[in-house]
Amino acid sequence: MSKFDQDVNYIRALILLSIFKAKSGHPGGSLSSVDFLYFLFDKVLKLKKKDFKNWNRNYFILSKGHCAPALYAVGFIKKFLSFNSLLNLRKIDSNTQGHTDLRKLNWVGASTGSLGQGLSYATGIALGLKSKKVNKKVFVMVGDGEIQEGQVWESLMFSAHYKLDNLIIILDYNKIQSDDFNKNIMNFEPLKDKLISFGMNVQEIDGHNFNQIKNCLLRIKKNKKPNFIISHTIKGKGVTFMENKPQWHGSVKLTFEQIKEALIELNNFEKLRKYL
Repeated sequence: MSKFDQDVNYIRALILLSIFKAKSGHPGGSLSSVDFLYFLFDKVLKLKKKDFKNWNRNYFILSKGHCAPALYAVGFIKKFLSFNSLLNLRKIDSNTQGHTDLRKLNWVGASTGSLGQGLSYATGIALGLKSKKVNKKVFVMVGDGEIQEGQVWESLMFSAHYKLDNLIIILDYNKIQSDDFNKNIMNFEPLKDKLISFGMNVQEIDGHNFNQIKNCLLRIKKNKKPNFIISHTIKGKGVTFMENKPQWHGSVKLTFEQIKEALIELNNFEKLRKYL
């Protein structure tokens, strides 16, 4: 197992630990999105705490805000968040709310949770940076159930019209939303063809593959088009009893037996058992 995969497994274990302690949360999409999230924060954004006081910087916005446990776990690894805060997920008055809250954590980019709005927020930031001729990028992650929202497609039209090539949209395409598989609720295929017709520069990758994540970001360049990465992932990635199962979208309560089984599979039970 590569060092990257070991790190991501540890982050997955932290995600599940925080959800277990909260007695609720959204594990499925948090586990599917974390490879790309970790790569962005570790290799691309290269942000430090002092950067979040400035507006002229790179941004990341988690439009699928219910998967905040993944962002919090990555934030802990990058030393933006304490371990105690990580374990206070969803507690009243904690800074790690069920959805990201910019008033409590200045590094999360935006308060998100109402699906579709995070992309609109990111598009506005990208336009602002471009109008000020600031050479920074705005990364935003959306969910596949989320892109059934009309507001998402309005944002795509807007970003194409204003040639926001500093906007990078990442779709965590795990094929499952809150109640069922996407195709059973609102099928949006052929997705790539639709995105191209809306003026996107589109790439498709395996969102769990380090090299494919890295190479797709290297291919992003000034092309007068917004960038859209279709990142194919597995809901509940890394935990066999969760993978590809709609019931693990959330909000769920993990039993002790389930968290133990999950942490063992992720090779982090011994490291984290004292916190259970």
